[in-house]
Amino acid sequence: MDEGTYTMRVATRDEVDLMVDWAAQEGWNPGLRDADCFYAADPEGFFVGELDGKVITTVSAVSYGPNFGFMGFYICVPEHRQHGHSFQLANYAREALKCRTIGLDGVVEQQDNYADWGFTLAHRNFRFGGAPADPGPADPDVRPLTPEDMHAVYAMDLACFGYERKAFLDAWVTAEGHRALGCFKGSRLDGFTVARPCREGTKIAPLFAVSPGVAERLFDEAARGAAGPVFLDVPETNKPALDMVARKGMTKVFETARMYAGPEPKLPLGEIYGITSYELG
Repeated sequence: MDEGTYTMRVATRDEVDLMVDWAAQEGWNPGLRDADCFYAADPEGFFVGELDGKVITTVSAVSYGPNFGFMGFYICVPEHRQHGHSFQLANYAREALKCRTIGLDGVVEQQDNYADWGFTLAHRNFRFGGAPADPGPADPDVRPLTPEDMHAVYAMDLACFGYERKAFLDAWVTAEGHRALGCFKGSRLDGFTVARPCREGTKIAPLFAVSPGVAERLFDEAARGAAGPVFLDVPETNKPALDMVARKGMTKVFETARMYAGPEPKLPLGEIYGITSYELG
């Protein structure tokens, strides 16, 4: 049994870098600029547990306003597992979200534990990876997002995510190395996506679109010229999205369960071809 004094607190900005590094060690393949973007979402939403002054556990509990929060980064260093430290920290962080509905994407081996903790399965998310074929000529209706497009991006994201997250989107769209793209019908935004470089390859996240055709056009442009393999995290409920990744020759490499404690948000899952992240929803 661990000896010593275990304390819990809000993480510093540098410790969010540590959390992302630990996520990489767990095989979660974080983005190269994730720490900056995640911290912008809620600087008070990241927590660490220390044993005699050394960080051994992490968790995030990011608030998206008064009604919703999302938990992630549930990690403990291997030599201190099975002592309850992560569960203590998760409860500590959960208190910061108070009475909000809370979402998370649980890894397979933890799903029963999350169920015991009051979370209910909504659906699974499947990560697909591969090297899609050359999409051919550039699509004239898909172009980089500009600051003038952001009001339309905020509106589409609110519809697909369910809650406002403007600070996060501002960071996500403009982060170094990120390619933010929109598909337009005249001046109307029909879908958007961000291609973000990761420790391995590129993740396309999110991928929101009003139709399968728009989603595929965005996917093709986001994948164009991407370094290394391309990854997309697809809700199992979106069959056209699953059909698309099959056509692209991508294979399933990972899965999680989207779970909620509290009322499940009513989201247009048919317009969600790729979620944003397993850590922040």
